[in-house]
Amino acid sequence: MESVATSLLARRIQRMEESATIKMAQQARDLAAKGFDVIDLSLGEPDFDTPQHIKDAAKKALDEGFTKYTPVPGLVDLRKAIQTKFKRDNNLDFDISQIVVSNGAKQSIANVILSLVDEGDEVVILSPYWVSYAELVKLADGIPVLVHADIEQDYKVRADQVADAITEHTRIVLFSSPCNPTGSVYSHDELQAIAEVIAPHKQITIVSDEIYEYINFIGKHLSIGAFDHVKDRTVTVNGFSKGFSMTGWRLGYLGAPKWIADACCKIQGQITSGATAFGQKAAAYALLSDMQPSYEMCQAFERRRDLVVDITAQIPGFRVNRPEGAFYLFPDISNFFGKTDGQTLIQNADDFAEYILHTAHVAIVSGSAFGADNCVRFSYATSEEKLREAIARIGAACGKLK
Repeated sequence: MESVATSLLARRIQRMEESATIKMAQQARDLAAKGFDVIDLSLGEPDFDTPQHIKDAAKKALDEGFTKYTPVPGLVDLRKAIQTKFKRDNNLDFDISQIVVSNGAKQSIANVILSLVDEGDEVVILSPYWVSYAELVKLADGIPVLVHADIEQDYKVRADQVADAITEHTRIVLFSSPCNPTGSVYSHDELQAIAEVIAPHKQITIVSDEIYEYINFIGKHLSIGAFDHVKDRTVTVNGFSKGFSMTGWRLGYLGAPKWIADACCKIQGQITSGATAFGQKAAAYALLSDMQPSYEMCQAFERRRDLVVDITAQIPGFRVNRPEGAFYLFPDISNFFGKTDGQTLIQNADDFAEYILHTAHVAIVSGSAFGADNCVRFSYATSEEKLREAIARIGAACGKLK
């Protein structure tokens, strides 16, 4: 009966893959429920609590009665705070009518894709990429066009590769910097070169996912929308989950040309309407108040980055780079393909991730979900003690593969 029912699902759902990160996290929980000591490095969620002053602002907003519906694009207070933040941190000038607050940056990205992509339109995605990008394009009946960079390029796609991927059907170029899953950060010159390639193609909108902006180990964050020749054709997406450790608050936002912002409001008004009132008040306070807790979290992630890179690089067969942002390591593990422990044969990254989960009891995510079949993703958003133990287990499990 289940197979019959499944066949009744819309084709858009049948085409869509389940989120690999959420799937692996559930597998880890299931294994832990059976009594195994599982260390979960699958989800991109900071282990820090939301800073106290932000929680206090939410409590104050509740006491003041901010418990009702909000305007679809967000409270004016929050959009003004985002306007200030864009100018202060990114050299981006947006009217508040160009800013839309959503239930997470994921919804912001979905809104843009659904606003711009029709059946058969192409979206160039710089790969490795966040798992949901391609699936959201498919949801819009579009065609994901993946442009890949491997570890030799520090996982950063060159401008000439972008140029080669563009066709008359291209509607969006989509990427993140700092990047999930690689932690790579595009430099000023790299962003400028990509902007110059896209600029002559008037039908293309750049969608820049900057959710990891405040977890950047190399200096000031750079936004591609700040370049004059593409600023009127760039959508900048951001949110509060990573830099402020506000994952459960579900608050994201975008700044966009007004015609795109209006379209996003139209879609959001039919799906979720506005985000939570008291959460928005706290988010506005977060952007305009003490940023020190965010800076301290970034420093902690940098220390963990150094630890994870150094000890993972000692595992024979692993190829690692040194990420410049976010909180992920994305090692190339293709040296293990074709090897076995006598029971399990490792043929690809999916097999490797499953092997590590069931042998080492460490949850990681296969790179196939991110467009990189030779890699796996570790999140180092957990304690140094757990990271040391997890990587020791991974090393022991890999030592059994011959």
